Amino acid sequence: MKNIIRVLIVDDSAYVRKVIRQMLSRSPFIEVVDVAHDGADALDKIERLGDQVDVVTLDLLMPKMDGVEFIKHQMARRPLPVIVVSIANEGGEKFLAALDAGAVDFVHKPTALATEKMFDISDELIAKVKTASTVPIHCITNVNELHSSPPLPRPPISSGKIELVAIGISTGGPQALAFLIPQLPENLPVPVVVVLHMPVGYTNMYAQRLNRLCSLDVKEAQAGDLVRPGEVLIAQAGHHLSFKRNRDQNVVVHLHTKPFDLPHRPSVDVMFQSAAEIYKERVLGVVMTGMGSDGKQGAAWIKSHGGSVFTEAEESCVVYGMPRTVVEAGLSDRSIPLNHMAKAIVDAL
Repeated sequence: MKNIIRVLIVDDSAYVRKVIRQMLSRSPFIEVVDVAHDGADALDKIERLGDQVDVVTLDLLMPKMDGVEFIKHQMARRPLPVIVVSIANEGGEKFLAALDAGAVDFVHKPTALATEKMFDISDELIAKVKTASTVPIHCITNVNELHSSPPLPRPPISSGKIELVAIGISTGGPQALAFLIPQLPENLPVPVVVVLHMPVGYTNMYAQRLNRLCSLDVKEAQAGDLVRPGEVLIAQAGHHLSFKRNRDQNVVVHLHTKPFDLPHRPSVDVMFQSAAEIYKERVLGVVMTGMGSDGKQGAAWIKSHGGSVFTEAEESCVVYGMPRTVVEAGLSDRSIPLNHMAKAIVDAL
């Protein structure tokens, strides 16, 4: 992390600009160098400030030039880490479009009527600004510019040693999955289940968008869904995902809110642990880009039951946090760059 992180705040509300400045000023490592009232103003400010801007916090719903258009223009000029700070459940398509355009993270801003709650997001925002400042510029990617290879051929013979691919991913995840999942063959002989840290209300929309990119069926997981080969289930934001067997001994999805004390819901650790308990040694866990350590404990469960764990290599991670903790704990069987991950998964089958 840089000694001082210089931030530009972009929001059409003068009140919100003031509050975000106050929140960020709590950290001695962050300096707000300027504010902007819309995307066009932000482009002008960044051009004038030059390399004095390290991170941008960005509202999405603004007049004149909204957040998505700002990201597209700025990424074409000079890629910068952008954190979306916007109202929950408003402009959902814009939220996903912002991630596609290159935003690296997101913080839910309370509704306009709950302005006294703005300070509740202070710690999260500071942590994400610090992390964003460390993101390698080459990893800030416009999804529309990703050139994912066509789907790989189905493994000619499935060994049966793996019956589930379980993926845990966070910061940079929407972009990485949009590259990875379309490369998996349509007739993949195992199911894929993904825990992606994403705000409540957006996982179904994201799953639908990913489904349009893939030959595999992709959907948001619902309670009671069968875990079937050739299908990708995205864990529902706000609920932990685990597995259980029904009366026919088929594996189905179980959604629940406990434990409450974990930093993420859904949790990669919860999903990995349940996968290990149900599938034993026939699990391939994959820990990809993201901040924090979610997935490390779960990877230990998978390994203790005889399963395998892959991690995304540092060179392709937007944030080499979650994979690093697994590698440093000695739990990773292979460290693989994103552009080779699909082939590694198919080869493992």
